[in-house]
Amino acid sequence: MPDKNVQKDVLNVVKKKTGKNVTEKDIYKLASGVKPTTMQSDAQLKQLIKQVSSLVKVPVSEQTMNELIQAIKSSKMNPNNMEQLMKMIMKK
Repeated sequence: MPDKNVQKDVLNVVKKKTGKNVTEKDIYKLASGVKPTTMQSDAQLKQLIKQVSSLVKVPVSEQTMNELIQAIKSSKMNPNNMEQLMKMIMKK
């Protein structure tokens, strides 16, 4: 189970960037479908970005989606760290 402070930090990042409240349950539901191989597949990353976009009700353009995919794939991010992924997506 991730550190509670990290969880709250992720939720605060989402709220600050979008003005939307997202629950830990929402994040865990989304995270449950993410596998290490997700980080290597453009199609799976695109689906994940669409899910995050839908969750926070913020549209993501095709160009931004492609930029996110490239940033995620080129990063040295731990594919098992959903908090880090959420922070990266919310930076855009």
